[in-house]
Amino acid sequence: MAWTERQRAMLREMGIELWPGATVTSPPLQPPAAAAQGAAPAPVPPGAPAAPSPATSRGDVATMDWPALRAAVAACQACALAQSRRQTVFGVGHERAHWMIVGEAPGEQEDLKGEPFVGPAGRLLDAMLDALGLTREPGPPERQVYIANTLKCRPPGNRNPLPEEMARCEPFLVRQIQLVRPRILLAMGRFAVQALLRTDEPIGRLRGRVHRYQGVPLVVTYHPAYLLRQPADKAKAWDDLCLAAEVLEGQGAAGA
Repeated sequence: MAWTERQRAMLREMGIELWPGATVTSPPLQPPAAAAQGAAPAPVPPGAPAAPSPATSRGDVATMDWPALRAAVAACQACALAQSRRQTVFGVGHERAHWMIVGEAPGEQEDLKGEPFVGPAGRLLDAMLDALGLTREPGPPERQVYIANTLKCRPPGNRNPLPEEMARCEPFLVRQIQLVRPRILLAMGRFAVQALLRTDEPIGRLRGRVHRYQGVPLVVTYHPAYLLRQPADKAKAWDDLCLAAEVLEGQGAAGA
């Protein structure tokens, strides 16, 4: 796959250098049937939380439309995170986006702005998306992504999410995925992977192949915050994005 000069510039901004005249290649696409063999985790049944969740007591989350879901998240008091947050972080992007990105938990900047992936990690994510011709800014569903987190509230001190917090927040994410109906899911970071694939396997063992969540192809990759700490893995993350793009391109070819 050959890249334009603009895409090469974005890759250089991500810290991935290309030799003059070189092309960027993606890892071989593994068909879903093959990906399902071996260690690939089983998909989660539609709407099923990891554990019984008080979230459903705030209304039938599984039947909510976008306005009702947004209001339910904003009013949520299901766990102690509601006491320390400044605001909830619902999600941004096209509500019928082809690409949906799932991150971990909001950090301090997300808590202040009410939007996922802001600050240095957000800028790196934007550069990664831009290199693929994608954006979080308004646009058609094939270009504008939808971005959401596993948790809608920031854990104090940016600590790791607790299992109980993830379980109580999960119905919101499940419903977001059901409403968006993405053609490809990109799970960024350990807790996003745990929430969607029900596995403690490290990302290094899960990336490079296609998983499935409720029938939707899912690709695992590193969180941008991790890539800022470990820039040597940026090239691996780029491979993951290229794999996701190949899956989407394959869907278009199959439907042609």
